[in-house]
Amino acid sequence: MRSDTVRIALACVPYPDTPAMSVAITCDAIAEAGAAGALVVCFPECYVPGYRAPHLPVPPADAAFLATAWRDIGAAAAKAGVAVVLGTERVVPDVADGLPVATVAVFDTTGALMGFQDKVQLDPSEDPVYGHGNERRVFTVGPLTFGVVICHEGWRYPETVRWAVRRGAQVVFHPNFAWAEAGAFRPTSFADPANTFHEKAILCRAAENTCWFASVNCASAGAPIASAIARPDGTLHAWQPYGEAGLLIADCDLSLATGLLAQRCRTGL
Repeated sequence: MRSDTVRIALACVPYPDTPAMSVAITCDAIAEAGAAGALVVCFPECYVPGYRAPHLPVPPADAAFLATAWRDIGAAAAKAGVAVVLGTERVVPDVADGLPVATVAVFDTTGALMGFQDKVQLDPSEDPVYGHGNERRVFTVGPLTFGVVICHEGWRYPETVRWAVRRGAQVVFHPNFAWAEAGAFRPTSFADPANTFHEKAILCRAAENTCWFASVNCASAGAPIASAIARPDGTLHAWQPYGEAGLLIADCDLSLATGLLAQRCRTGL
């Protein structure tokens, strides 16, 4: 592999039946990513303990469970030698009447917790479920600097991606969660014109910022959005077939991620 190329993995994992299962599946996927030679593996939105969708019962937020889960996941990261971008939640005192904050916890290849990227822009449907974050950051692991935008942020707020790229991110990870709804279109090919705008947005976020954009969803029957990686020129690099569980592995040439178009933005973001 070239010195300016890194291997990333997107964990297209099934939605967990229980919080404990979310941790077990995560640790197994981390081990698999390490065996595949990935530098970083990214998981879907709020995968631990499970995204709080209206049709999916998830126990109340539990800070003690989360602390234990993060400890075990950090240990798995250290054993595999893989950095982890974990969709999760956290309990933050005095935020939104005690609602959990949707977040991503980032672990380095030694298993150390580097920090969090909270979800700053929520979908309106999430207001009764999650609290808002209020700041952004980037992370560096080896030669890779990356940012994280969570679901709704990446679909509808291009400036969240631009913020990270203007601060050096070559890859922006996009954990999301989308499920099949009754009567909705069920795609079989990526970016089908009959589908929603979401997969086209994956390509746009990469092209308008000259960065790699890596979007990961759970594997579920009839899922309307595939896990996919877009190149900095806005073309499709790799995608996971709908509903197929497994790791999406891709080698990304960081020299292509110049950030040129993001840097030309005059808004100061």
